[in-house]
Amino acid sequence: MVVRYEIRNRMAAHFTSTLYFAYGIHLLLYPQTVSMKHWLMIALLVPATLMAQSKKKKKQMLLEEQRANTTLINNLRSHVQYLADDKLEGRRTGTKGEQLAMEYLVKQYTDLNIEPKGTNGYIQAFEINEGKQVTPNSFLKVNGTALKLNEDFIPLAFCSDKSVKGSPAMALSERGQPWFFDLKEELEANQNSPHFDVEEVIKKKVETAAKKGATALLVYNSTKLTDNVLFNKNDKSPLTVIPIVYITAEGCKKYFHDHSATIDIELSINMEENKRTAKNVVAFINNNAPTTVILGAHYDHLGFGEDKNALDTGHLVHNGADDNASGTAALIELAKMLKRSSPKNNNYLIIHFSGEELGLFGSKYWVEHPTTNITANYMINMDMVGRYDTAHKLTIGGYGTSPTWGEIFSTNSNKNLITKFDSSGSGPSDHATFYRSNMPVLFFFTGSHVDYHKATDDWDKINYDGEKDIVKYIYQLIQATDTKGKLVFTKTAEQQMGRVKMTVTLGVIPDYGYTGTGMRIDGVSPGKLAERIGLKSGDVLLQLGEYKFVDVMSYMGALSKFKKGDKTKLKLKRGDEEKEFDIEF
Repeated sequence: MVVRYEIRNRMAAHFTSTLYFAYGIHLLLYPQTVSMKHWLMIALLVPATLMAQSKKKKKQMLLEEQRANTTLINNLRSHVQYLADDKLEGRRTGTKGEQLAMEYLVKQYTDLNIEPKGTNGYIQAFEINEGKQVTPNSFLKVNGTALKLNEDFIPLAFCSDKSVKGSPAMALSERGQPWFFDLKEELEANQNSPHFDVEEVIKKKVETAAKKGATALLVYNSTKLTDNVLFNKNDKSPLTVIPIVYITAEGCKKYFHDHSATIDIELSINMEENKRTAKNVVAFINNNAPTTVILGAHYDHLGFGEDKNALDTGHLVHNGADDNASGTAALIELAKMLKRSSPKNNNYLIIHFSGEELGLFGSKYWVEHPTTNITANYMINMDMVGRYDTAHKLTIGGYGTSPTWGEIFSTNSNKNLITKFDSSGSGPSDHATFYRSNMPVLFFFTGSHVDYHKATDDWDKINYDGEKDIVKYIYQLIQATDTKGKLVFTKTAEQQMGRVKMTVTLGVIPDYGYTGTGMRIDGVSPGKLAERIGLKSGDVLLQLGEYKFVDVMSYMGALSKFKKGDKTKLKLKRGDEEKEFDIEF
């Protein structure tokens, strides 16, 4: 019945169209023969025919949109399934798994015939040097029991690579045996001296001990005074003649409480430079326009959690479906849409960043070593866009980085998405790097969840229909900005980076890629303590009160010692000059 009805409708429409066409030809050839009656018939047929054609066109457009949506969803799912597969082993920076992900991206852009814009085809390789690390085969054993690295003992970064055995007593300094060195006297004598350097004291002591026949030096602190003995991964000083380790207060309590006892000691320390090669993937859609829009997403993840940035335990593969296979997939499909139909007043630079999980290494490297000469307009970053739901909504960061964004968003929306806005241009993802280069940014993010940085972040938990809407929305926004010219940049308040919640803050953004001693500032938040006392990007912070630090982590540790209302001194290096500031948190 339904089929016969549809056929009858189609035949009627066809007959009507044919009749209208015949009348039209007749009118053109023999206008004098057309009566008023014929004119009336034509007048009635024209609207009906046009209405039928309009309905058919709308139906066809709807079918085409549905097909396009289905294709987009399937493509997003296919990308995420590959990138978040176990065989990629979590896409840790510089590993075989990340190499497979990189090769997948290169193939996508090659197949799309989008121009490569790296330093070697699509690739921009760069080295990440994380400084020295103690290798897993290093150990300290006391009476056959292995002490815990960093909990019970800390090898110092200038420790020589040697293995030692002995049976010393802590109270004795015998030739041919390991020696012990208590920092007590030095700390008590110099607790008010601004020039006291515990590292120099230890180096002199180990040199003297080696000359007198010591085979190793075990340093400890029997006082409650802060000694600032730290493992400085960026230390470049010469290695000591004999191995040297620091015994923590916990280690002393458990294994070295009897100073008169003879102790069997086995010590073997080995260190290596922790270097790896990371690779950004860069492609370019050239419209010969005066300005270029940068579109980015990081494609690296946590591997098996070797970098200590996972939030679960165990040697588990972290597939990172949402973080950030979802953003990677979105960027591929967005590039595909722009290649097919590109607003012409901008060019489009597509960058898949490596090293984001280690501290925005890839985006920072590209900004400092751009692979092409462009006039950048604005940057859009997609990081974790795969878990959209109406509870978490879609967060769009960077709203305050240009006055144009308010105008754009007031006239552009997606009926399938509930959005919320964050004005800040900073935050713990790659857009922050471009914001700190005075560029308007947008950051698309569907929110954190229980699987964040865990092995349970898998492809089957992605909302592909929601991600499809996000990709289409971003494309719509790109279209809307096409006639706006180069966007004006506006500074915003900066978010603090890092997961550790501190009770106090200086209001600075750490430079995670810094390889010197101390904590270099990459940005200063407007209105916060750092700005008020005159800190600047590039300053290297060295000490808070009595607490020295050598890197970002030890800086966080020092900061955690203070609370609101505390007063102290901050030491830093600005160029070749050391400065000191009085601060109150």
